[in-house]
Amino acid sequence: MKKVLIIGAGGVGSVVAQKCAANTEVFGEICLASRTVSKCENIARLIDRPIQTASLDADNTKEVVELINKFKPDMVINVALPYQDLSIMDACLETGVHYLDTANYEKPAEAKFCYKWQWDYRERFKEKGIMALLGSGFDPGVTNIFCAYAAKHYFDEIHTIDIMDCNAGSHGKAFATNFNPEINIREITQRGKYWEEGKWHETDPLSRHKTFNFPEIGEREMYLMYHEELESLVKNIKGLKRIRFWMTFGEEYLTHLRVLENVGMTRIDSVAYDGKNIVPLKFLKALLPEPSSLGENYTGKTNIGCMMKGTSGGEDKEIYIYNVCDHAKCYSEVKSQAISYTTGVPAMIGAALMMRGIWTAQGVFNVEEFDPDPFMKELNKHGLPWTVKTIK
Repeated sequence: MKKVLIIGAGGVGSVVAQKCAANTEVFGEICLASRTVSKCENIARLIDRPIQTASLDADNTKEVVELINKFKPDMVINVALPYQDLSIMDACLETGVHYLDTANYEKPAEAKFCYKWQWDYRERFKEKGIMALLGSGFDPGVTNIFCAYAAKHYFDEIHTIDIMDCNAGSHGKAFATNFNPEINIREITQRGKYWEEGKWHETDPLSRHKTFNFPEIGEREMYLMYHEELESLVKNIKGLKRIRFWMTFGEEYLTHLRVLENVGMTRIDSVAYDGKNIVPLKFLKALLPEPSSLGENYTGKTNIGCMMKGTSGGEDKEIYIYNVCDHAKCYSEVKSQAISYTTGVPAMIGAALMMRGIWTAQGVFNVEEFDPDPFMKELNKHGLPWTVKTIK
């Protein structure tokens, strides 16, 4: 059995820790670390076998190195903030430990999805003889795997991909985000972007939208956004002519968001107030509900999947691969809402495939660069069953 260090004790970190602890065939000793160690201790109480906890400032590479050297894990699962990806990758390089995350690096001062900073580590990880697996959540993560699985089993060429993320759940709050508010709002308020015929096209934030009838949910309005998996899938899915990402939002949520934007509360630059410099979005984060607190009263379902068109045997083909996840069932199992669950389970699966030697390489990789079949099998086994619907 392998030793794993999990960094991050939010909603996703809780799911990862519980799922790793339940997978006793792969994961032996577990250490859960966060800046706020009390969060780690609260999660540890949910687990029916002992795990270690530790206080850690993941922005500080030296601290991460010290904890790795003390605990001696086989790999690090990073479910902290995207700002901390590089400091943790640096620590893994220094100590020779494998790395996995669920979201790409962002600079604190710039809301921008870009894998370049992490892809630039490829040769250094290769020379060290270790592996970094990027984006092993749901989107990115499972959506990438869905595309790789379709390319392997259903198409000769995939020409268009529409990734569609629908949360039709209700948490009873006037306004809340399903994961870290700061990261969530930065993501939603940036300009939209999609790839078509060899180049990127930009749109005003949430300016393009359409209705889709999601299985087990019904019709919902979804909005075009940019998401990091587009960048890697453009690179790794051959024959692609267009790829877009869509996410659903209710009108009440959008109304709150517009008001917050209009009064400047979503700004990520600092402003002077009462003799201090504060970042409005960070202040807003402090006022909003903690995402991990939403699970108890959450009802409804999510549907996240990929609509793909292409050719097979000279004929046009269209399929939709998707997962439906129930908020209440997730809470019953791991005291978490479905958004954390759908991110945390794939993080555990990716780590398990690495630790079992099923996915093995030296360097930095996105999940779709590996054989999708073992991952798809594990999704069914660990609570995220998927459906393939043939449209044509």
